[in-house]
Amino acid sequence: MNAASTPAEPATRLPAIVLAGERPGGNALARAHGLPAGVLVDVAGQNCVERVLAALRASAHVAGGLLVGPAGDLARTDASLCRLLAPGDFTWLAPANGPSASALAAASALDRWPALLTAGDHALLNATIVDDFCRAALAREADFVVGLVPHALVRARFPQSRRTLLRFQDGVFCGSNLFLLRRAAGTAALRLWQAVEQDRKRPWKVAARLGPGWLLRYLGGRLEVGEAFALLSARSGCRVDFVQVDDALAAVDVDSSADLALAREVLAHG
Repeated sequence: MNAASTPAEPATRLPAIVLAGERPGGNALARAHGLPAGVLVDVAGQNCVERVLAALRASAHVAGGLLVGPAGDLARTDASLCRLLAPGDFTWLAPANGPSASALAAASALDRWPALLTAGDHALLNATIVDDFCRAALAREADFVVGLVPHALVRARFPQSRRTLLRFQDGVFCGSNLFLLRRAAGTAALRLWQAVEQDRKRPWKVAARLGPGWLLRYLGGRLEVGEAFALLSARSGCRVDFVQVDDALAAVDVDSSADLALAREVLAHG
């Protein structure tokens, strides 16, 4: 690639928030491996959160930030976490009760914008994915930007992998665990996430919060992705948008034994 076609370096590098806590009730993968946290599961010689921070440190868009979790004394007693935090660019923060509450607490503690948000179990993340997402998300005129991976890319790369799907009339997507808090107003999207998360076992409340008519359209496959983000904007009180992430690796997080086997296979064979 010649100099003329090389993407320009970002004028300002972003802080990152890495969610590395446990959901209420603990983590089945961590229990299966006798570990205090799922992000400490070994994936081809490095644990998940080591791989995530390595990707962020290699990114042209990111400069340090907050590691939110794992809980307890692990940041002082776990050797791998001590090594990760030794450079001082990432600071440990105690997680709150659940990912959305942890994200809100971290955003408040950080109080710098824009800020990247990702997950500590995103073991296949790499600097190219991070930079491509940041570049695209920063170009959006929105307060909160979500990365979505086309399911067709994931199915082509990992035909046996089962992923949670977002089915819209004009496309089917997987999540990427990549979000951009473009400005402070974007924390309103995190508050909506927190409210929905608290109601996740009471679907009628989720429907009431988002609007039953919209939910029925989504379940019937009649809701377009642009309409969905317009609804999220209206319900949250901030501008929410999405960008497409064209790398199947971005859709894989390691929160199950099947995903762990997949990540190990990818890293072993490419």
